[in-house]
Amino acid sequence: MTDKADVLVVSPHPDDAEFGVAGTVARWVKEGKRVVYVICTNGDKGTSDIHMKPEVLAEIRKKEQQAAADILGVSDVIFLGLPDQGLEDTPEFRKMLVRLFRMYQPYTVVTADPYRHYIWHRDHRITGQVTLDAVFPYARDHLAYPDLLEEGLQPHKVREVWFWAAEEVNHRSDITGTFDLKVKALRCHESQMQNLKNPNPENWLRKRCQEIAEDEVFELAEAFHRVEITS
Repeated sequence: MTDKADVLVVSPHPDDAEFGVAGTVARWVKEGKRVVYVICTNGDKGTSDIHMKPEVLAEIRKKEQQAAADILGVSDVIFLGLPDQGLEDTPEFRKMLVRLFRMYQPYTVVTADPYRHYIWHRDHRITGQVTLDAVFPYARDHLAYPDLLEEGLQPHKVREVWFWAAEEVNHRSDITGTFDLKVKALRCHESQMQNLKNPNPENWLRKRCQEIAEDEVFELAEAFHRVEITS
């Protein structure tokens, strides 16, 4: 058993959460909320370096992710270690997440939107879908995975899910005061910054966050599709 967390962020790969929700995470932490990261895959395919060995890359990305989380103030980083480009919608994967939701009992779960059209990384799509299923109904219902009850993990109702990279945005989160921490955390992912055409994310990211906040009273924002769960 462990202490409760206010927010669980379920990320397909190391670095996805920094692109999607890091500014909001930093703001939540400043407000006194406890945030926990769950990193689903080991990220061992994420390179254009033909000389890089997968096992070496996985270890590099784990260290990069931990460094980024430390900057943001994330209390725990849980690495599931599943294969990059190998996620499947299975009872085993879903049960991993149900166990964590029941352990930490978060009010909010944040993950990648599984419903984007056209090109979308398969791991992102599956992570979002399995996370949503784990939230509702599996974490809620006591007869789902009854062996978890024997471990002392009682059912838990997550109250809201936030999806990043959503096509249907209905919520914009103010990150004006934490944008610099988002950039600093992203820069920890040096192995991934090397794969970008522009390895310095600050300029294009600031422009993007300004565009998201265009109709808001604040300057910089991250965008989400937010769903409240009432059942």
